[in-house]
Amino acid sequence: MATLRRTHPKRRGKPLHVALIYNADTDVGPEAPQDRGGTADLRHMVHAQARALRRLGHKVTIVPLARGLSAFQRRLRRLAPQVVFNQYDDVQHGALYEMRVAAIVRMMGFPMTGSSALALGLTRYKHMSASLLQGAGIPIPPFTKLIEKISDVKRYRGKPPLIVQPSQEHAGVGLDRTSIVDSKKALRQKVAAILASYNQPALVQRFLTGREFNVGIVGGRRLRVLPLAEVDYTELPSNIPPIMSYAAKWIETSVEYQRTSVQCPATVPADLARQIGTTALRAFRAVGGWGYGRVDVRLDDAGVPRVLEVNCNPWLEAGVGIARSARTAGIEFPQLLQLILNAALEGHPYDMNVPMA
Repeated sequence: MATLRRTHPKRRGKPLHVALIYNADTDVGPEAPQDRGGTADLRHMVHAQARALRRLGHKVTIVPLARGLSAFQRRLRRLAPQVVFNQYDDVQHGALYEMRVAAIVRMMGFPMTGSSALALGLTRYKHMSASLLQGAGIPIPPFTKLIEKISDVKRYRGKPPLIVQPSQEHAGVGLDRTSIVDSKKALRQKVAAILASYNQPALVQRFLTGREFNVGIVGGRRLRVLPLAEVDYTELPSNIPPIMSYAAKWIETSVEYQRTSVQCPATVPADLARQIGTTALRAFRAVGGWGYGRVDVRLDDAGVPRVLEVNCNPWLEAGVGIARSARTAGIEFPQLLQLILNAALEGHPYDMNVPMA
């Protein structure tokens, strides 16, 4: 497994002016108080990140971005930060601004944490990302297909059980108790619902019933795979499918949220752990991931790890997700943020710094 590159001592110890940007758009309709994926929790996470960065000695300016893009650019230019810590995430379902915001920051000439605009865009379009991985010889679920209209369902030859979801969402949006189907009729109904509700094609794949793992990755040119985390669905009632749905991720009053747990480190034989880690690392590199990310992997019937999704902009909160895996490896939350900053300052080897006038 690859190890982290040792950064220059002066870079690691030098205080930086960091602009911490996030999506402050609140025009998304009413949010349930039990929804941990809402704007209030996002602001809480961002302020916790700022406190952790300040404990490292950095000067942090939080820069919210709602819809005033010109004002955002003017403020960023006045601040002239040494690095932009990119936490801009889409709140409004179906929005694709993550890619555009990342492109603007780099066009302005600022070093930026995390992955490039291209990687963010590729991984947001799930079918495009899956096609790329398949072309690179990286295993994905069988029968992966984009269905753009209901009439395409009759030509789909995948064998059930199947999982059906919106093709351009993330964070579990569009995944619920009806997302696993076992007949053409149910498939047609679910595709119709996605087309109507999300105004985007549906992604259909063979549903894999094996163990599921979250693989955290951190670093720049030298990447490190963090200890594996396994999603445990064994406490779910039989009428609820074992998937990481929106409810399982965010709705704290739901059965899915309360009965789904994550074990980190996962109990996995060493050879299988290496195979999962290598597969995840190949997938992250294939889409152009940088700095940090999470790759979701599930085993097929033969025990082969197959990539469900590459997330180049995962939730970055102490104690959960990638931060939980980092802590298992002995990396506390402030140090994880510093590693992400180091990767941003190191810079992607093929990313030319040519700011536009």
